[in-house]
Amino acid sequence: MKDSSSNHAPIYIILLGAPGAGKGTQAEVLGKRYGLAHISSGDLFRENVSKQTPLGVLAKSYMDKGELVPDDVTIKMVMERIARPDCARGVVFDGFPRTEAQAQALDAALAQENKKIGAAISIQVRDQVLIERLTARWICPACSTVYNLLSNPPRVAGNCDKDGSALGQRDDDKPETVRRRLDVFRRQTAPLIEYYRRSGFLRDLDGEQSIEQVTAAVVNIAQTL
Repeated sequence: MKDSSSNHAPIYIILLGAPGAGKGTQAEVLGKRYGLAHISSGDLFRENVSKQTPLGVLAKSYMDKGELVPDDVTIKMVMERIARPDCARGVVFDGFPRTEAQAQALDAALAQENKKIGAAISIQVRDQVLIERLTARWICPACSTVYNLLSNPPRVAGNCDKDGSALGQRDDDKPETVRRRLDVFRRQTAPLIEYYRRSGFLRDLDGEQSIEQVTAAVVNIAQTL
């Protein structure tokens, strides 16, 4: 893959992995390096929820329970996003597709424009590591500053550095919800890995390495496209 300063055909990369695997971090790296739009279904859900669109209200009812948003809702949000001008150079998908049906719908949409997925990168992390990562995230209800008890803890335990407010957790970061999210992933999303393996697009990498090592591996894969 050429750098974003060069002209190139649109590139489409999918990052696969359980919640907390680091997909968002790596998607941002690829987006900035190669000029690709970063499409996160989670961000799309939150955008629609914050605007209280009909799709957002429906999506929130599932997100709050740690369940996947139904395919038809997710696909409509994503396809609307793909149509925006900043996707002309290509896209790195983070958290989408999550099911084989979504993957097939994405493949069909791209095929209509003679385009296809370049690679699906599977970032693999054990469940226990994922639980430790996800439950370590706390947020200030007043200023929305995010803390991570493992990598970015507050100076005073339980309180925001900026305004002293008591920190809280989003519903989907609480231990019981995290375990449900991982269970949903294993049952409904993990088979997607085999879908892309059969298609010949799958690339595996160890997501328990340092962020820098994972980034290097992701970039190495991208450079082969």
